[in-house]
Amino acid sequence: MALPDYFLQELKDRSDINDIISSYVNLKRRGKNLVGLCPFHNEKTGSFTVYPENGSFYCFGCHAGGDVITFIMKIENLDYIEAVKFLAGRAGLKMPEEGVDDSFSKLKTRVLEINRETARFYHSTLISEEGKKGLDYFLKRGLSMQTIRHFGLGYSPESKFALVNHLKKLKYTNDEMISANVALPTKSGNVIDRFYGRAMFPIIDLRGNVVAFGGRILTDQKPKYINTSDTPVYKKSQGLFAMNFAKNVQDGRLILAEGYMDVISLHAAGFTGAIASLGTSLTSEQAKIIARYAKEVVICYDSDEAGQKAAQRAIPILRETGLLVKVLAVPGNKDPDEFIRSNGKDGPARFRQLLEQSGNDIEYRLQKLKQGFDLKSNDGKVRYLTAACEVLSSLDNFIELEVYAGKLSEEIGVEKNAIIQQSKKLSAQRKRQRERKQIRDEVKMLHSEDAAVNPQKAKNPRIANAEEGIISYLFYNPDGIRSISEKLSPEEIHTDFGRRVYSFIINHNIIGKPLSLMDFTQEFSQQEMSAVSRILASRNDAKVTYRDAEEYISIIKNETAFIEADQILKADNEDINNYLKALRDKKK
Repeated sequence: MALPDYFLQELKDRSDINDIISSYVNLKRRGKNLVGLCPFHNEKTGSFTVYPENGSFYCFGCHAGGDVITFIMKIENLDYIEAVKFLAGRAGLKMPEEGVDDSFSKLKTRVLEINRETARFYHSTLISEEGKKGLDYFLKRGLSMQTIRHFGLGYSPESKFALVNHLKKLKYTNDEMISANVALPTKSGNVIDRFYGRAMFPIIDLRGNVVAFGGRILTDQKPKYINTSDTPVYKKSQGLFAMNFAKNVQDGRLILAEGYMDVISLHAAGFTGAIASLGTSLTSEQAKIIARYAKEVVICYDSDEAGQKAAQRAIPILRETGLLVKVLAVPGNKDPDEFIRSNGKDGPARFRQLLEQSGNDIEYRLQKLKQGFDLKSNDGKVRYLTAACEVLSSLDNFIELEVYAGKLSEEIGVEKNAIIQQSKKLSAQRKRQRERKQIRDEVKMLHSEDAAVNPQKAKNPRIANAEEGIISYLFYNPDGIRSISEKLSPEEIHTDFGRRVYSFIINHNIIGKPLSLMDFTQEFSQQEMSAVSRILASRNDAKVTYRDAEEYISIIKNETAFIEADQILKADNEDINNYLKALRDKKK
């Protein structure tokens, strides 16, 4: 059953789309609309638009769109009911619980409960006799009991049934434990613990919920680490270890480390802005989350080859979000945890000195490049400068380009202007390639989304576009619904998706309420909401008139008849008889 109309109306009145999206995206006014950089994909030119007139948003780059509820669903990774609860809480409204289909929300609630109980179980095991092996590991790594409690560290017993038996006593089902990924199914139909004999690191989201776990084996067994897979409450590509603590840093600087122990050691040493990605290379989704809470990020990965390659991969991803990126190289091929512990009581001070001396990503990349060329030979100089200009071509700030070109000029003995011109040439090439790729990706994405939402559009684009034109007209001109519906019945709409949207608008008007995009959210999926938003956004600057709508009706009626006639030619006798019967029934 749908949420009551009075509640949705109140929620709409109290949930201004401008205010809510502005808390996530830096919006600038452009005419009567607002524009900013899309939070759902990387871009340098704002293609994300908010339309206050109809309470919608749409990105012309990645084609995400919808109303304020859809936005919260996407940005906070929530389902429909959870997003409504989120907005209701923000607006000070009480949710009408009766009749709401919140089965998925209930599953997520159960998974979060299981995670909380699991974290408690692992922590209590750690400080018991059974967890001595895990506690000894943490203490030998220099952690205090205060730090262990602060991060909720734990130990999973070596028995493969300890946790599942504990959770069964608390009335959690096998399916719920599997959904939380704390248990795995067996061939016999039973379940066993996902983690056993490991030091456990709970992963906590920005709201303070335990959403996942990382487990480190304390023997030579492989793999050393295993992590929770994606669940109803957790997406690995968005997870950041210790971000729940680091989000509160005051200096606007976060430290991106490589592993759990590095982060914990840094926090214990007073560097509470330390975070880590979780068992994966840094993703653009994680970078966007970092950019919400910081202006500067210092990459502090291990000094080994794997760590340095990971840093090189992370730099452009972080730069794309507008963050100032620096790189800290820990001397002696040590990781941050080893460096701090090896320097005893001076460890924190020594690390802070490294932190303040860390160079930005351009200096780091140039330094790494230099090590691969023989600068005593002309060939080595040319190859180094060619590669260095590739690095400089990523700079958008001309002052930065001037500074680094000047340094290279002094270092190698080549005219600064030659370096600048080569860098600009490469930059222009990169821009053209990026624009071509972006256009190809956008067209491909738009076609794939159209195919998913409205697969019939590809065969009959003219009719589908006419249907979209009428939908746009009715949305902005609800007083014309009665007139249009008398000329065009829902049965005459050719595409299934167009018919659904058209019928929804007409039926909604019969109820006698003004139309809002928020009304669509209960009936249409996120992908379908994006499609409706695209229909409105693409015709926002040049509104569809009543005369346009009449022409669209003519296209739909005439071309649909043509399609039906074409289909009749290919039909068998039974299909033809059914078609003629339908026509006769229609005339009655």
